Amino acid sequence: MPPRQRYRPRSVRRLEKKAKRNLILSIIIFLIFAYFLITWGLPTLIGGLTIFNKFKPAAQVEEIEDTGLAPPVLNIPFEATNSADLKISGYATEDSQVEIYFDDSLKDTVDTSIDGSFETGNLNLIEGTNYIHAITKNGDKKSLPSKTIKLLYSKEEPKLEVSEPPDNHQIKGGDKKVKVSGSVDNQNPITINGTTVIVNAEGNFSTEISLNEGDNTVTIIATNNFGNSKKIEKKVTYNP
Repeated sequence: MPPRQRYRPRSVRRLEKKAKRNLILSIIIFLIFAYFLITWGLPTLIGGLTIFNKFKPAAQVEEIEDTGLAPPVLNIPFEATNSADLKISGYATEDSQVEIYFDDSLKDTVDTSIDGSFETGNLNLIEGTNYIHAITKNGDKKSLPSKTIKLLYSKEEPKLEVSEPPDNHQIKGGDKKVKVSGSVDNQNPITINGTTVIVNAEGNFSTEISLNEGDNTVTIIATNNFGNSKKIEKKVTYNP
């Protein structure tokens, strides 16, 4: 005998049909969504990422401090100057570059020669104190800073006063000598007619110089450690 079909209530059959319709509808909606996602959504997303990357700042190349790269040796043989222009020479690793810094600001970059020597052009100093150092650079590697050099720049003349002799002074008879005295600031060295005289702790000086018959010119020059000088001349006439 053929098997008997199991009886299912009408309400169950209705629910099964409704479930099938919902499944088919869900599949159709999913396919429509997938179509729009592939044809419109993905290109839009890719385009947005492209624009974002276009405006994204480029990654900076990090410079590596290499302790194995020797810092430069600077040749500045004086501590003070009266010139605003300065040329710096020295030595560093051959076939590298040297960065010159004034007060931590990059002033110049020069190449070294095959023997490691280098020289800058004229670099401008600021009035007062200048702190100078340098760094050796080879590709993306940099050395430690060199020894910092303190360099003073000034155009100011020393202060010089001559109290005697008075200008156009005349001497008759007696010794053929005249007293020259005065004062200077900072115990700056003094020369009188080319001869160095002693300046005491208070900045005063006094000496006697020999005269020739007739007119004599007494030249007093003070020079400070910047190389600036001040000159005063006195006329003295000697008649026997």
